[in-house]
Amino acid sequence: MNVTDSQNDGQRISGGFRVDISRGRRISRVSSEWFARPDDERYLNLPDLYDAVRSRAECAEVRTVESACIRVEAARENAERLALIVPGHDEPVAPTHWSFGQLCTLVGAPGAYLRQLPAPLSAINLQHGLLSHRAELVKTLETDSGRIELRAATGPDYGRIWDHELVAAVMQIAGNGTGDTRWKVPGVLDWSSMTHNPFVDVTKDTTTLYASDRDVFLFLVDDTNPIEAGRLPDGSPDVYFRGFYCWNSEVGSKTLGIASFYLRAVCMNRNLWGVENFEHITIRHSKFAAQRFAHEAAPALMNFANSSPAPFVAGIAAARQRIVARTDEDRESFLRKSGLSKAETSKVIEAVLGEENRKPESIFDFVQGITAVARGKAHQDARLELEGKARRLLERAT
Repeated sequence: MNVTDSQNDGQRISGGFRVDISRGRRISRVSSEWFARPDDERYLNLPDLYDAVRSRAECAEVRTVESACIRVEAARENAERLALIVPGHDEPVAPTHWSFGQLCTLVGAPGAYLRQLPAPLSAINLQHGLLSHRAELVKTLETDSGRIELRAATGPDYGRIWDHELVAAVMQIAGNGTGDTRWKVPGVLDWSSMTHNPFVDVTKDTTTLYASDRDVFLFLVDDTNPIEAGRLPDGSPDVYFRGFYCWNSEVGSKTLGIASFYLRAVCMNRNLWGVENFEHITIRHSKFAAQRFAHEAAPALMNFANSSPAPFVAGIAAARQRIVARTDEDRESFLRKSGLSKAETSKVIEAVLGEENRKPESIFDFVQGITAVARGKAHQDARLELEGKARRLLERAT
């Protein structure tokens, strides 16, 4: 059992690294982002992404104002346009679709309904809510890039973590994100040869660096330095890569989060295949969010990027070596004690038999069988519950 690199490993073939994606989890979070992002939200490298989100922060102003002092205006001759007069600005401030919804939520107004009304009627209702708003204070995020926009309206204790702060933390370990360090936009799985090719040009179609007016999302891997964690049934190495993705919204549409894991391949649709050891942290934008980012999230990202894969490899080795069942009675008893139903127990044993051409014996066998059954679950809750049981089994081995 060893850790290899791309310079001397024996499993590398022309065009990439042979992988076995029948094992581990499939995670579709990155694929969902990939499908949803239009071209203007896709970036080809981290410096361009950083410049885009930093420039909007530089022309932003954050203030805390009394909600009763915000005036809502709408002209009868323009039934679709609504504007705000915010203390400190003589010019009207245009709410974005997102910030209008936030204002409605803050004052308890039905945002979807108000958007359907003519602007004068919507303005009357929103104004009433602002005047009677019990919390009294609103934290605004306004930007002036030709016209003044209200990008966010939150409670006064909202703890903003700027999108460019997260991108800067990633750049400390990933450079430009396209290969000047180990961490880069991932390559692509070739289904015909079952090889993961890390050397793919970064284009709008392949990039995994995204930013909209509401958020940022970044996914990077270390896929030129494979990790060998044991052998497959045919004797070839079981190859993994390290990966992570992170996200944030400086306007409050989502938390800040970082997820790290080991994976076996990334396909063209940006599904993650053969994922193991998935870990994540999230930080709500509460009062002390900025301090938590500085003391928890950023160091966690740095630690994962610089950590040795040796503990992961050792854990896989221990799970492979720990034999827990040699008879059908032992197998059923072990799985039932691990919290699986009788039907799930049969499916796990059948899954291992189908994939390995033998019945499960080691903890690693059972973990792979459980994750195989989990992949077939239609409902996410059921899938996550099974994957959690597999993870706890693997932790028991180490």
